[in-house]
Amino acid sequence: MHRIVAALGALTAALTMTLTPVPVGAAAARPNAVLRPLQDCGHLPGLVYDIPDAAVHVTAADASDPATCDVRGTIDPAVRFELKLPISTFTGRYVQYGCQGECGAIFPPPAPGCSPPQGGDFAVAATDDGHAGDPQNPILDASWGATNQAARDDFFYRAPHVVALAAKRLIAIYYGVPPTRSYFVGCSTGGREGLLLAQRYPRDFDGIIAGDPTSYLAPLMGLYMPWIIRANTDAGGRPILTADKLGALHAAVLTACDGLDGLVDGQIDDPTACHFDPASVQCPAGTDQPSCLSARQVEVVRKLYAGPTDAHGQRLFPGGEPAGSELAWAGSIIPIELGPGQSASLKPLPDGYLQDLAYPIGQPTASVDTIPFTADAFRRLIPEGVKGDAMSLDLRAFRDAGGKLILWHGWADQSIPPTESLDYYQRLWEHNGGLHQTQRFARLFMVPTLYHCAFFGGYRGAMSAFDPFPALVDWVESGHAPEQISATQRDASGGLVRTRPVFAYPERARYVGHGSIDDATNFVAAPPLTPPHNVIHWLGDDLYARRGPVAATDEGGHNRD
Repeated sequence: MHRIVAALGALTAALTMTLTPVPVGAAAARPNAVLRPLQDCGHLPGLVYDIPDAAVHVTAADASDPATCDVRGTIDPAVRFELKLPISTFTGRYVQYGCQGECGAIFPPPAPGCSPPQGGDFAVAATDDGHAGDPQNPILDASWGATNQAARDDFFYRAPHVVALAAKRLIAIYYGVPPTRSYFVGCSTGGREGLLLAQRYPRDFDGIIAGDPTSYLAPLMGLYMPWIIRANTDAGGRPILTADKLGALHAAVLTACDGLDGLVDGQIDDPTACHFDPASVQCPAGTDQPSCLSARQVEVVRKLYAGPTDAHGQRLFPGGEPAGSELAWAGSIIPIELGPGQSASLKPLPDGYLQDLAYPIGQPTASVDTIPFTADAFRRLIPEGVKGDAMSLDLRAFRDAGGKLILWHGWADQSIPPTESLDYYQRLWEHNGGLHQTQRFARLFMVPTLYHCAFFGGYRGAMSAFDPFPALVDWVESGHAPEQISATQRDASGGLVRTRPVFAYPERARYVGHGSIDDATNFVAAPPLTPPHNVIHWLGDDLYARRGPVAATDEGGHNRD
């Protein structure tokens, strides 16, 4: 949800067939035991089958890639999906990917060649979440939801669930047995989907990764994003803080806060400990240079770091822009030109939400330019927005079913404040018997320097990466709860620049005092510098007590050992 929305958008330029049924009482395959298809891929088009409350239609299937049966289909009323099935290497695992922004297109899932430590290939799926967006930029388009409640509900919570049911049933038809283990991987909107699946449909997946989640959907899109855009917009619609000032601002932030963790290494490991005052880089009166900020720009930066409040100082969202994210404000908070007729800006995303999704159909809408920052405006967002919020703290059914959840957030996320995930996670452990008990099924990893979903890396390098998926598979299948996951940074040619361990929160990485600071082996786990106090009291406090409809029945087709 930043300039990636522009980049991704640019890349997006009733016969019933009887197949061999799944054997009654078929034994679940063990991971690593290769399963051969019972059907030819070319026989799948035209297949119609039922899942609870919907029919599934297979519209196309081909094996143009000889290793994969690539299946496309729809789930009533309008959820499109793509499922890739390995023809000769399937070992019983299924992984489903979340979408981005407003979804609206199927971004092809990866080829089924995932190779975590256990080995083996996965069946993989993705969906458009129940609607078709503007082909030029589907993930910025919300117009489909203006008068279509069914499409809204698919986007808010239903589509990932019914795709899980449909894909598992099709796997059972194709191979003769359902998947032995099922995983969900998502970031941003996909991270919100992952949390919602754990909260509403706790038996759909054995393991879930929820990265940089838009879990506080209504206040994030309806108030936080408009706040950071309006804070930097003058009366003529122009940005007050301009992109040419970001380098100097970021350098000043690093100078002030890099060493707070005891190591000067070009990164801020915990931005919440950074209390940087942008007035320290204010230009002398009467001057304006790229190396300093005007008085007005100083006030903008303060508002961005603080996050939205009403006229009485009441918080409308738990947090603001994190220290260290400044370079990524270009193309997000600050519009930039990409070429003739093309620009990158965050504004279309919350604008579409406010105009087409935020309020019950038929009620007056708003826009980024008109939404007031008031308690009344917050309350108006809740009746519809709560359907898509992922704020429930009750994960007992997911925990009791053996589910494992990895939450992660980039410390330099310029689109969704990392304090959102910290706030949720501390509330979660307080609601579930304490940190130790909660870490048995849900762990949080906070990744230094990383921008939103790592689409554009982080400020230590454009290829910064963090992949918790192998750790999730190991946790689910071998019972090894991840104590640490490696983050990597590479240069433009792919050369390895730095590796660092990211420890399960609230532990942090501490340098041992010798060896390269770019080598993860020279860091150990250490307790936090101060005990975590991450609960931020804001106008949405009562939303955590709300409960969405939870599907407690085992519709997910699990075959747990």
